[in-house]
Amino acid sequence: MEEKFDVFQWANEVDEIKNNVSVELFLFNKNYTPYKVRYSDSLTGNVKEMFLNAALKYVIEEADKGLECRDYELSDGEDKVVYRTQLEKVGRAETLIHLIENEYKDIDYFSDNEYEFKKVKGIIAKFSYPGGDSGTKVFYIAKGVQASSALKGAQAWELNGESFEPFSAEVAIKMPADNQVAIVDGTVVIFNQPKFETLFQYDYKAQVIAEEKAKALQEKYKLSFSEGLTLDALLQDKKPLLKKVQAFDIEEEMSQEQVIDYADKMQLELMTDEDGSIIIMDDKDLTMFVNLVNEDYYVSPINGKRYEIKSKKLLEESEGEPPRG
Repeated sequence: MEEKFDVFQWANEVDEIKNNVSVELFLFNKNYTPYKVRYSDSLTGNVKEMFLNAALKYVIEEADKGLECRDYELSDGEDKVVYRTQLEKVGRAETLIHLIENEYKDIDYFSDNEYEFKKVKGIIAKFSYPGGDSGTKVFYIAKGVQASSALKGAQAWELNGESFEPFSAEVAIKMPADNQVAIVDGTVVIFNQPKFETLFQYDYKAQVIAEEKAKALQEKYKLSFSEGLTLDALLQDKKPLLKKVQAFDIEEEMSQEQVIDYADKMQLELMTDEDGSIIIMDDKDLTMFVNLVNEDYYVSPINGKRYEIKSKKLLEESEGEPPRG
């Protein structure tokens, strides 16, 4: 049986050597692309306090007051609970860590002039410390950043004593003080469940439903994906499609042949291979397929034009109208 990550043991271990821990900061955007960030030596103590010491203090002190660590998949919004889940389940977090660890030399330094701070989603601190025979140990602590709260130099003044002065920096950022997410040895430690889910766009319960519906879709329809693509991966990045798929009653949806005929009637370029499988090359192809299954295309009997229906509301039969069929 796999031994589960012990957040209390980790906190006590790191607390003993926290003065020997080095830290590097990265900003990351809404596409989870990381950017290196330099910081002044005078900020080192503040960085460690806000990202590391506060988290360690919370775990250690609250342990004596009943704090528990449970699996995120069994979460129910309880108080006095730190959650954990496997990094491999949280795709965006796993991608971010992979880029930092394996593509470090290709990561650019962040500049607001080049990358725009308004596109930043979060900040992640990489902590390193000597691990004896096991070499250097590494863990991460991430927080969401409200880009809208940043102060631009051209739009802000400094109040210095009794007088206003020009704001001296390009951008000023208010760092979140709360504990949010740590990533240690392949485990995601969740201090704040809503902020974790927002930061990495992850909802386990919704994901489970999506995976079940994706499996059912592939059992009913023959689909052929481009190399490296999967239905789960494509749906994960397309929330509107995910909602449609979650609402499907797969058994009641039209057959493969009906979907293909419907696409021909709507003059849509739905591709199929020699075996009759529907070809999905990218998210546009998937969107078309899901919209077809959902019957989102319509030809007006008035003007003969084709429409994509963005939302549908079933109309009740008028009083006195004979039932159809």
